[in-house]
Amino acid sequence: MPSSVNLGAPLEATVNRLVKAGRYGSRSEVLREGVRLVEDREARLAKVNAAIAEGIADAKAGRVKPAEQVFAELKARYAAMIDQDHP
Repeated sequence: MPSSVNLGAPLEATVNRLVKAGRYGSRSEVLREGVRLVEDREARLAKVNAAIAEGIADAKAGRVKPAEQVFAELKARYAAMIDQDHP
């Protein structure tokens, strides 16, 4: 179904500039690329929200470690990585 959109002057200027520069063949190509980028961002945001929800569920269920333990594990892991890269 065809769409008619009002982008406003600044976005219209950007679309026109991109088409004129040859980066895109038409206004429709610019808008499709924009929608694809929004879809990608929304998918990444959904993954972040799922990870947050999982973390909250873990915390509520008591599946947590003391911060000191986590920091010590991270410090050891990164120290080992540095030792590997710089023997």
